[in-house]
Amino acid sequence: MATKRSMTKDNGSSRSSATRSSRTRKKPGTGGKGQYYHIEVRSDGDFTTYRTQDVGSPGHVQRVAGKRASGSWSTVKWLIDKGDAHVSGDTLVGDTQDAREVLSKLGSKPVRITGDRFQAGPRRNVPERSKPTAAQHHARRANIKKAQAARHQS
Repeated sequence: MATKRSMTKDNGSSRSSATRSSRTRKKPGTGGKGQYYHIEVRSDGDFTTYRTQDVGSPGHVQRVAGKRASGSWSTVKWLIDKGDAHVSGDTLVGDTQDAREVLSKLGSKPVRITGDRFQAGPRRNVPERSKPTAAQHHARRANIKKAQAARHQS
């Protein structure tokens, strides 16, 4: 007596397609096994496009910028190589000059969420009426002197 075979196609998978589609991808940095510490500055819900930029020497500190629907760009998070910083308690401490500089410019100290993910506030907003700031004046003067020196050399 022969057994009755089903006419449905079986791909060898024991899981149903509903189970596969309901799983979501883990957020980067949650596992703690990556190459970078992720310092989230703004929530990524209001950004449509992302771009990563190296800050300082390539591959050590990276800025992830996001483009809003309005067209403006802003920093979403910072990526700091694990060789350039370490975790002390629940806070992130920079070991290199680039990492310390990024961490000092944040609006608040980075606090660990999970794994390699940290949360920090963005830099304070400088109102337009108080610009240019003293630092911007100083940088502009230095840039002008540098350009004049380069012009006189050639």
